[in-house]
Amino acid sequence: MGCCSGRCTLAFICGMQLISILERQIFDFLGYQWAPILTNFIHIITVILGLFGTVQFRPRYVTGYAVWLVLWVTWNVFVICFYLEVGDLSKDTDLIMTFNISMHRSWWMENGPGCRVTPVSPPPSWAPEDHRYISIAGCVLEYQYVEVAHSSLQIILALAGFIYACYVVKLISEEEDSFDFIGGFDSYGYQGPQKTSHLQLQPMYMSK
Repeated sequence: MGCCSGRCTLAFICGMQLISILERQIFDFLGYQWAPILTNFIHIITVILGLFGTVQFRPRYVTGYAVWLVLWVTWNVFVICFYLEVGDLSKDTDLIMTFNISMHRSWWMENGPGCRVTPVSPPPSWAPEDHRYISIAGCVLEYQYVEVAHSSLQIILALAGFIYACYVVKLISEEEDSFDFIGGFDSYGYQGPQKTSHLQLQPMYMSK
């Protein structure tokens, strides 16, 4: 009963992780944030493998999923520090999020709740010709806090998934050990009839 309950809970957490990360992946695509896109993709694959291992009693898959969650939490903590500009980090740096392939911008920067985007005309002399210069005002929630909220949700789900993944691996291992013990006990508890390797010779009498 405990194993079934733990597996059902872990499967539910994996489902929640898939829904939330797919939503996040869409908005990262819209913002051309290549580093989060790549990391999200790895996370999606790993969660699917963890869900498969949970359903099919594959502790190795669940263990790999738990190990990845540690790295996933580390990444999301870094993203939070990046957007809050902790230490020397700057949320306007292009290298970390886009590998300098494109200009870094969160989709929520222009499309956050209540945000009003106004093109600035004429643009300043330092603005690149292939980019538009805009003014953003009226946002109910700044884009960096939306990104922080996304990462915080992922951390909460990852911590719950890690705890239940360890619990499920422990229960599956205990069931396997119990099964092996019973099988071993039965195999030694019953011994079939054994054939003797020596033949007994009986004397034979012949009448004349």
